[in-house]
Amino acid sequence: MLGVKGFGLSLVSMAGIATLAALAQEARPRTHPNPCPPRQTEVRPGRCQAPEFPPPSIVDYRPRSTLVTDEHLVPKAKFPVVDIHSHTGPTATTIDRLLKGMDALNLRVLNNLSGGYGNSLKQNVDFIRTTKYADRFTVFANGLNGFSGVEGGYGAKAAAQLEQDVKNGAIGLKVFKQTGMRTTKRDGTRLAIDDPELDPLWDAAGRLNIPVIIHTAEPQEFFEQPTLTNERWLELALFRDRRNYDPGQVKFETLMTERNNLFRKHPKTRFIAAHFGWHGNDLGRAAKLLEAFPNVVLEVAAVLYDFGRQPRAAHDFFVKYQDRVLFGKDSYETTEYPYYWRVFETKDEYFDYYRDYHAFWKLYGMDLPDPALRKLYYQNALRVTPGLPRSGWPAG
Repeated sequence: MLGVKGFGLSLVSMAGIATLAALAQEARPRTHPNPCPPRQTEVRPGRCQAPEFPPPSIVDYRPRSTLVTDEHLVPKAKFPVVDIHSHTGPTATTIDRLLKGMDALNLRVLNNLSGGYGNSLKQNVDFIRTTKYADRFTVFANGLNGFSGVEGGYGAKAAAQLEQDVKNGAIGLKVFKQTGMRTTKRDGTRLAIDDPELDPLWDAAGRLNIPVIIHTAEPQEFFEQPTLTNERWLELALFRDRRNYDPGQVKFETLMTERNNLFRKHPKTRFIAAHFGWHGNDLGRAAKLLEAFPNVVLEVAAVLYDFGRQPRAAHDFFVKYQDRVLFGKDSYETTEYPYYWRVFETKDEYFDYYRDYHAFWKLYGMDLPDPALRKLYYQNALRVTPGLPRSGWPAG
């Protein structure tokens, strides 16, 4: 042993290090906790076994948790909220019901992204203006002809239409997911979102000082085969139109590249990346997007399940980038909003999400501080979208 101390890495110590390295290699966690063949599970290290009873299907297995935790339900948001991503607008028969639900949730403004263009948009805005609640509902315009049949000259016509729509009361432009994924040009080729023909439209939005909320792609796993390792298997099995993995369909990374090209080409236009840009599952990538493009903000519609399964990392992201995230919900369902309030406002642990096929895992609260909550709920939306009502907000 004296020789070991005197000569640094002797053969004895080198052998010991090799042994420790081998043990460390064995101790490294595997990429998946169950290395067994189908219909079996690991019951001891290296030993697989099939259950004695027939296994339930993924839709039937709903285990009742025995975990007892503190519960802080949040039926009403702590601060007034702008829902920047809705597809619901008022009609004469629905407006009273909508207002009742919005007041109970503390939804100050509901923004309808399905406003249309031309006469249909004008009719939507005109109705809102005739009501007592003109400061509770707003409308975004949609692209001329749904961006279909694009050919030479389309961009200039679409820009002119957008200018008229803004005069008629639209406060932004919404681009639906079909544009970039499935919409074709007049010649039959796919219309990429960064196609030069569309440049006049994006430039017009910048000139008119309105934001463009853009839905590009779908969750990344929708572009992968629905194998038993795909965490969105159930959703893909339920909805045919969410399967984007067939040969010939555009790839996820292609869409991300085209979207980022668009952001880069038009730095004077403000873009809202819908659904967190589909980077809620990769907050590092979301951060890189925001760092690369000062003209881009994110919104949280329909991706709560990603924040709620990584509450500490999500908390840190929302605090660091608190000026760059807006609230949105997508589908208007009053029973679902309180899940958002609970994730954002509490420290609750291990509670259910409202839709199994989106997420079979549990949620945890992010416990955001009040300054970040205010910005998420309404302050960022007011800054990014000048057409929103300017009165009726808390002081400070």
